[in-house]
Amino acid sequence: MLPVDLPGTVRDALLAPLVDHHCHGVRRDDLSRAQFELLIGDGAASAPPGTTRFDTPFGVAVRRWCAPVLDLDPHAPPAVYLARRAELGAVEVNRRLLGEAGVVAFLIDTAADDVETLTAAEMGRHGGAAADELVRIERIERDVAETAQIAVDYLDGLGDELTARAARAVGLKTVIGALHGLDFDPARPTRGAVIAAANRRLADPKEPLTDPVLLRHLLWCAIDVARERGLPVQFDTGFGGRAPAEPHRADPARLGAFARQLQPLGVPIILLHCYPYHRQAAYLAGALPHVYVDVGLALPHTAAASARVMDELLELAPFHKQLFSSGCRGLAETAYLAALSHRRALAAALGSRLAQGEWSAADAARVAHMIGSANARRVYRL
Repeated sequence: MLPVDLPGTVRDALLAPLVDHHCHGVRRDDLSRAQFELLIGDGAASAPPGTTRFDTPFGVAVRRWCAPVLDLDPHAPPAVYLARRAELGAVEVNRRLLGEAGVVAFLIDTAADDVETLTAAEMGRHGGAAADELVRIERIERDVAETAQIAVDYLDGLGDELTARAARAVGLKTVIGALHGLDFDPARPTRGAVIAAANRRLADPKEPLTDPVLLRHLLWCAIDVARERGLPVQFDTGFGGRAPAEPHRADPARLGAFARQLQPLGVPIILLHCYPYHRQAAYLAGALPHVYVDVGLALPHTAAASARVMDELLELAPFHKQLFSSGCRGLAETAYLAALSHRRALAAALGSRLAQGEWSAADAARVAHMIGSANARRVYRL
């Protein structure tokens, strides 16, 4: 599975169980080709007529690496792969792919309302792993907005509900980058501005939250709770982070001013996905003691090029600041390919450094262990 020959200690560290510190549930139902292809693109628009999402690095990787897990030859045609998937059924497919990922713990964003998505406990059972919850703060805001009668109830409800949900979670997560962009005013909004914005929000609470004042208020409330409970806060950034209409606004470098404000509070910030801004994220992780980084979905979606992405992340980000995540959403294939791509990409990067005499085998094994699981165990207090 690993692309290079490595000392036994390094190989063992790379193949050790991983902590997937950010993922979503996978679908429990049998998928049509159209549904499967939509998820190959991480929920993006369907492929244009006459084309297929299998003609992407991720689609090729599914046929190359997932096919053997389902008892097919590598590079099985899409129709053959999907027929075999249907023949085995979703339960068996999920069991095989999640189990083969070699994950010891899944940290799961449970914000989705889809009843066809596995719960955190089910993800753990299918993958033979522990499972813990990540609380998406925008989901809590929506629940509060739909029940609050007046602005004061809304403000009190946010704090109470965040506190209650955080008691059962290992971390908080925000998608402010997708809803607004990461270039928001870092200052905590005034109570008067929040009350005025809350009155507007309660007039139509089912709409997605886009008001920058309320988004900032929600985020600062989450920071207060995270500080009190010692929890990290995840930020979706870059690819896979449901970027806004202007993708450059998902660049994690735009969080710099806000991140610096949080430094005295000691709340860990986790930058998810980051690609193609992973070098900017690596810079922030190196410059600020409470900032951590991963490349998440970039590894399975860049597939054969994932070694280059990993190598670029290793250029600057401290090794104790890097984490593994699959970012999987809907497809168990993503969880498996992310773990596989992580191991292969990191193996290539470490092998190059070992061959040049830059690192010792002990250093390489220690770094592989840190990124694969130890950093996540420390940051999330697992």
